[in-house]
Amino acid sequence: MRHVLGALAAIFIAGAAQAACVEDRLELRGDWGMARFRVEVADDVQERATGLMYRESMPSQAGMLFVYERPQSVAFWMENTLIPLDMIFADETGTVTRIHENAIPRDRTPIPGGDNIQFVLEINGGMAETLGITVGSQIQHPAIDPDLAAWAC
Repeated sequence: MRHVLGALAAIFIAGAAQAACVEDRLELRGDWGMARFRVEVADDVQERATGLMYRESMPSQAGMLFVYERPQSVAFWMENTLIPLDMIFADETGTVTRIHENAIPRDRTPIPGGDNIQFVLEINGGMAETLGITVGSQIQHPAIDPDLAAWAC
């Protein structure tokens, strides 16, 4: 009986962990702690081109995750974006390599993310500093290849 209960508990815990890793949720962790965001995923050319343009607000624990097919050099700008944003750039493992804080609404100045970027998380401006998010933090999301992920689902 004890073995059966132990096996059921293990299945329940594994199921709960899998349920936590869903398309519209992203988690970040680091020495600073953990944070969870509800995200929209932009994983094709059109969605990435539109991004968060023309939005007048965004809930505090929300964001957009830009997913590229492979690691590459990326740069963003804020034309037609009405709210300040923090841009969190990550490599193929989901490890944060650069953070650009408080991008200026409507600014056309390119914001380079660096080389070998596969994921970019945009959140409300100032949120990265408020939470203490740092370079080296890890992202957990199902778009990250579990064989490469620093923090797999």
